[in-house]
Amino acid sequence: MGTLLLRLRGPMQSWGTTSRFDERETQLEPSKSGVIGLLCAALGRDRAEPVDDLAALRMGVRVDREGIPMRDYQTATGVLIAASAKADRERTVVSPRFYLSDAAFLVGLEGDDLSLLRHLHEALRRPVWPLALGRKSFVPGCPVFLPDGLLETSLRASLVDYDSAHHPRPTGSMRLLLEHASHGAIRLDQPMAPYAQRRFGPRFVHTEFFTGASHVPDPAAA
Repeated sequence: MGTLLLRLRGPMQSWGTTSRFDERETQLEPSKSGVIGLLCAALGRDRAEPVDDLAALRMGVRVDREGIPMRDYQTATGVLIAASAKADRERTVVSPRFYLSDAAFLVGLEGDDLSLLRHLHEALRRPVWPLALGRKSFVPGCPVFLPDGLLETSLRASLVDYDSAHHPRPTGSMRLLLEHASHGAIRLDQPMAPYAQRRFGPRFVHTEFFTGASHVPDPAAA
C-alpha cells in the first residue's frame, strides 16, 4: 500500500460538484472528480478514455489553509435559447462563479498498486498538459508535484504526518477529510465513466480535526 501526495495551492481554486447551467459553485475543499481530472491532464489522458484505475484510489484532503469563498460576477451575451435553439444576441445572462481565494491543501491518493502511484508521481513532475485547480484559468501557485510525495504509508498517516521543506505542515487546528466505505457525508464526485460522459456517483467522506499529532474526533459524528 502506498499514498501519493499532491500540493494544491494557488490564488484561486474552484471545486464544484453540483453546478448546472449559469451558476457555478465550489466546495470548501478539492473534489475527487477535480483531482482525478488533474491527474488525467498530467497523464495526457483524453476525456473519452476510461478512468477506472484512478477512480479506485482512495482520496483524502488535509486543509492547510481554509480559502475565502468569493463570488465572481460574469456575463455572457449571445447564449443559446432552449425554446428556439438559436443564439439571442440581444440578451445578456448573468453567470455567478464562486471560487476559493488563497486556499492551500495537501491531497492524498491511496492504492495498492505502487507502480501506478509511481507512474502518477512521474506524470505530475512532467505533466503532458497544463494543470489547473478546478478551472483551466486557475493555475497552481506552486508545483503540484512534491519530490518526496510518494510514501509507503497509509492515507491517514501520510496526511497527518507529512511535514517537509517542500510543504511545511501548519500549526494550529486542521481539517482532515478521508474517503470512507460506508460512513460520513455524501459527495457526488466519484467518477463512474470517462469524463466525456459526465457520470459521477456518491461516496462517503469522514471529517476529523487534529492539531499536530493529537487527534480530536469530529464532534458532529458523535
